[in-house]
Amino acid sequence: MTQTEFLDLPPLLGASGQVRLPGSKSISNRLLLLAALAEGSTRIDGLLDSDDTRVMLDALRTLGIAVERGDDGHCVVHGCGGRPPVASADLFLGNAGTAVRPLTAALALIGGDYRVRGVPRMHERPIGDLVAALRDIGCRIDELGSAGYPPLAIGRGTPRVDAPLRVRGDVSSQFLSALLLALPLLRAPTDIVVDVVGELISKPYVEITLRLLARFGVAVRHESWQRFVIPAGSRYRSPQRIAVEGDASSASYFLAAGVLGQQHGAGGPVRVLGVDADSIQGDVEFARVLERLGADIRWGDGWIESCGLRGGRAALAGGDIDCIAIPDAAMTLAVTALFAEAPTRLLGIGSWRVKETDRIAAMATELAKLGATVEAGADWLRVHPLAAAHWRSASIATYDDHRIAMCFSLASFGPADLRIEDPACVGKTFPGYFDALRAIARPVPVIAIDGPTASGKGTLASRVAAALGFHYLDSGALYRACALLALRQHLALDDAPALAALARHMPLRCDGSRIWLGAENVSDAIRAEAVGQAASKLAVLPAVREALLALQRSLRRAPGLVADGRDMGSVVFPDAHLKVFLTAGTAARAERRHKQLISQGISATLQAVLEDLEQRDARDTQRSVAALRPVADSLPLDNSELDVEQTVHQLLQWWRQHAAA
Repeated sequence: MTQTEFLDLPPLLGASGQVRLPGSKSISNRLLLLAALAEGSTRIDGLLDSDDTRVMLDALRTLGIAVERGDDGHCVVHGCGGRPPVASADLFLGNAGTAVRPLTAALALIGGDYRVRGVPRMHERPIGDLVAALRDIGCRIDELGSAGYPPLAIGRGTPRVDAPLRVRGDVSSQFLSALLLALPLLRAPTDIVVDVVGELISKPYVEITLRLLARFGVAVRHESWQRFVIPAGSRYRSPQRIAVEGDASSASYFLAAGVLGQQHGAGGPVRVLGVDADSIQGDVEFARVLERLGADIRWGDGWIESCGLRGGRAALAGGDIDCIAIPDAAMTLAVTALFAEAPTRLLGIGSWRVKETDRIAAMATELAKLGATVEAGADWLRVHPLAAAHWRSASIATYDDHRIAMCFSLASFGPADLRIEDPACVGKTFPGYFDALRAIARPVPVIAIDGPTASGKGTLASRVAAALGFHYLDSGALYRACALLALRQHLALDDAPALAALARHMPLRCDGSRIWLGAENVSDAIRAEAVGQAASKLAVLPAVREALLALQRSLRRAPGLVADGRDMGSVVFPDAHLKVFLTAGTAARAERRHKQLISQGISATLQAVLEDLEQRDARDTQRSVAALRPVADSLPLDNSELDVEQTVHQLLQWWRQHAAA
């Protein structure tokens, strides 16, 4: 993968702040279609700008609907009164189910010469039950590929509604919503009746449809969610102006983030703006589910706030959760379940099977990568809590599914490294998601101390780590451990491929200042002068540095890390909270190094030590990758005239100033 194909997320301590939610995708695409089919012009405020809404807008323009976008994000749609100007068109709708299903129904009732198609995954998402219902009333629709799936060819039929329509409700609520959005176009002289076959899933999404229909002058009645009646003579009239609510599904990630930080004592508050208790979206129920599981959730006019866990709780509760009303937000619960106090079983999620991917299979696979025990059935998923010692670093495949990418970002609250593959897939509904997460997130803090040999980095870093209760990374020890193994295996110190392979697979474990290779404590062995010289030579090899990069980053754990080396602030932890470039005059460093060698019983002359330091400095500053030099945002600290206590005091003072900022 290239850097543009993945995103490495830092481990998080907590989250706080507020997020302005993007507009709801479900509401946005419904409103665009209703405004296009209505009589008159409609101004839509807060319209979501995403992949799915763009394909809907492109389709409407292709059909001859006039659409204007304002600088402030609003959109004005000039309705066609139920008759699009263009009667023949090829419509590409990506993977947007909220565009494919209702447009298919509307165009089939209008009649014309249309082709509806999408990406390969859309051609695997069922639409057969909707097509069957439309054919039953005289519409002409032909499948151009597999039976029951797009792409579709729509012709001129003779639709009639003198008997109730029947449509399955247990596969996708979008089939019913599509019919309810399209049938008023017939302007029937008698009531139109739609009967649902089987249990209707995702009722809240149908409720969204009913409420929006009412805003455009069509008041649909329903009887226990099994029979829906469209009044005789219904027709769409523009409400002139309407606003899109913030996306309640997207709110779930930030509300969960406000809770998960509680394990580090840094939970919330996180406030989401654009949705509240009066939302017409079913996924707002996610916040109430969090409340039942033990979260401290607060509500206001236009906002919901997550303030961590309620007093006395150490984790969210587990148990069975009926998710039939929150099918999208339920994916967030699958990840928060990793941090719960008991196994969590998500029920009523059969619709996951026919979404952007088979979400039940995908979630089970990716959760297992993190080390979780997961069980799955036709319409349920059980996730067991994951103990800290059992977390595994993972690269999460996203299956071109925006919600998988977003919900798995919450796994960065766990003690493992996390990579999100194809992060751009969030553009389907929330193009700025990772920027919004970054704005409220509190990453595990890192203090990066870089500098030349014998500048006192190790002493300073270990003392500061002890003072703050942080973990300590002596990056030089990792290179020394690799050098020790290379010398033992008689590898040439310029054999980059062999040394890189050795670095990737060496059984290294860090425990404070102690270094282990397998069962052997090599803390003393790696300090031998020959090992140090070998480490300096292999450290100039780009392949070796790359191989050790992931290992170094894996040591970033709560409550924080102090790392010393030569590229900690420039390469390994470029987002470090505090960067210090520690140095001293060559003569002072040579004298320190000479005293250290003598104290270890190693015979050396001051001149020889001085020459060796100069050679190491040359290698470190002139290497092609991660050359030793201060980065622009590092603080210089020359300790030529400072003792250890003074140097430690200065860095701790800088840290306190940073933490208070």
